[in-house]
Amino acid sequence: MSRQQVYIVMGVSGVGKTTIGKMLAEELNIPFFDADDYHPVANVEKMKAGIPLQDDDRYEWLENLGIKIREWQKTGGAVLACSALKEKYRTQLQSLPQEHLKWIFLHSDYEVIHGRISGREGHYFKPELLQSQYETLELPSYGIHIDVDQSPEQIINEIMENIQKKMEIGLFGLGVMGKSLALNMASKGFRVSIYNRHVDKIEVDIAKNFTAENPESNFRGFDDLKAFVESLERPRNILLMVNAGKVVDFVIEDLLKHLDEGDLIIDGGNSHYRDTIRREKELKEKGILFMGAGISGGEEGARKGPSIMPGGPESSYDRVGPILEKIAAKDKKGNPCCTYVGPDGSGHFVKMVHNGIEYGEMQLIAETYHLLRYHSDAEPEEIGALFQEWNKEMQSYLLEISIEILRKKENGDLVLDQILDAAKQKGTGGWSTNAALELGVPLDTISAAVMTRNISGMKEQRAAAAKKYDHKFSEKGNLKELQNALFEAYKASGIVNHAIGFDLLRAASEEYNWRLNLSEIARIWTNGCIIRSKLMEDLVVKFKDHREHLLMQAEIVQKISGYKKSLTGMVGEALNAGFPVPVMSAAANYLLSFTAEQSSANMIQAQRDYFGAHTYQRKDKPRGEFFHTQWNPEI
Repeated sequence: MSRQQVYIVMGVSGVGKTTIGKMLAEELNIPFFDADDYHPVANVEKMKAGIPLQDDDRYEWLENLGIKIREWQKTGGAVLACSALKEKYRTQLQSLPQEHLKWIFLHSDYEVIHGRISGREGHYFKPELLQSQYETLELPSYGIHIDVDQSPEQIINEIMENIQKKMEIGLFGLGVMGKSLALNMASKGFRVSIYNRHVDKIEVDIAKNFTAENPESNFRGFDDLKAFVESLERPRNILLMVNAGKVVDFVIEDLLKHLDEGDLIIDGGNSHYRDTIRREKELKEKGILFMGAGISGGEEGARKGPSIMPGGPESSYDRVGPILEKIAAKDKKGNPCCTYVGPDGSGHFVKMVHNGIEYGEMQLIAETYHLLRYHSDAEPEEIGALFQEWNKEMQSYLLEISIEILRKKENGDLVLDQILDAAKQKGTGGWSTNAALELGVPLDTISAAVMTRNISGMKEQRAAAAKKYDHKFSEKGNLKELQNALFEAYKASGIVNHAIGFDLLRAASEEYNWRLNLSEIARIWTNGCIIRSKLMEDLVVKFKDHREHLLMQAEIVQKISGYKKSLTGMVGEALNAGFPVPVMSAAANYLLSFTAEQSSANMIQAQRDYFGAHTYQRKDKPRGEFFHTQWNPEI
């Protein structure tokens, strides 16, 4: 029952902390301790003399109790009776994560407690000190609140009912990801309340049915929002798994009617980072905490362990981090693929960039497959075998699933050939492009992948244009002759795509003072998420040891220098044969631009100065000086 928890029974003197604490310890079969037994002699003498203790008197006492609390938790749990009247005292005692420390607040009217104290004999606490305790008491907004104007047996029954029934976290929204995350949390031993709205004939008994379908899991299902919120331990932690956009605001508005100060909302969807910043500020004014947590891994990852990217107040992460870390995937060293990313909307920004890199990697595989299939006339089985060989080195999740796709048949036919070639994008790829424009950072491969999805959606126009232009693939290639060069081009493009994504993270970190740890971000992307790969594992070390742009690191320079000819050659061959390779082309163009000391931008600056007098800098003058030329004397 105790699950290695420490229960602190608190309240003013006379509420029965010792009596109830001992009874609770016996009920839970864990030891009982009284905080008064740990007071220094000087404190006891003061109280015997009727002198109230000051904060300075309590500091060392509370520090020692905090140490004891940690020891008791490690040895199986305990019950501690302690007045803990002020919030700062309770903060000092809160030396364990929320999941291991539970507060039980015993209280009643002043007259009730005064009558109890007046009847006690031989206790050093004097009745006249009770008034000062009531004046000092700061009511906690969390924990189990029990009115003690009833029998000890009734009090214990009420406490046990609360301990048994209150749930540790609430999950709002039972879509595919929501259901999988709920199962994940329950499988890790957490008590989870789940909620899904009720809509007649559309969404009926979703939460209750899900609970019934998983009777072995520690769920409570609700379609009543108030009951859902009230089922949670205070301060409450609620994870939202709903669609990004206005829906999140509507959900928050509904939740606010039932929340208390100090409750925490975690947005686990793909919300825009600016919306997350706005929501955190708005809710802070109402006393509600808010975090944006990117979650990657799809249905399987959510169930077995995703990569989680939480951002917001660090104090909020301290509270809910132990839950998130326990349900996250584990890296090769067994550490959770979850870390505190940074303040504001940084968690959702990092998830947005993750998805941007994902767009680039998916398109790169798609165009590589397309070129092999229709340029070299390779059969899907051959391409799958080739990808499998490549993946011995790449260890890429996306390449792995592409192999399975190339082998999946339905009634003897390849399922892939039955899928319409019109891709969709949910917004995060486009948001990455917009963010890069705002920050003045190039995003070639990711932007190319987004635009390729957009043009793929123009299916009818493309079909009509193919007829008008009589577009045909030409210049057939030989699989054996091009596969090595294509593999090098694929690897080079992937490195460039990752370099571009991480450069956007670096720029955002500097602009918004987020202090993002690129090595740690790469680490939590090594498992659970969609873009996990051997390259990502290498980046953990590369960004830990070096802070410069990825393409400037010596080992990467050596690799890219070896792949460069294959990349540009493969792009040229593909285009000449009539095959679009947008991400591969973007990677080649970025690489050539990045490594070119002399660019074409001097002509751009001259043109801007000609028509708009925008001025320019000169090579033969100090940087920072600007000049204008009267290009056409007649103007």
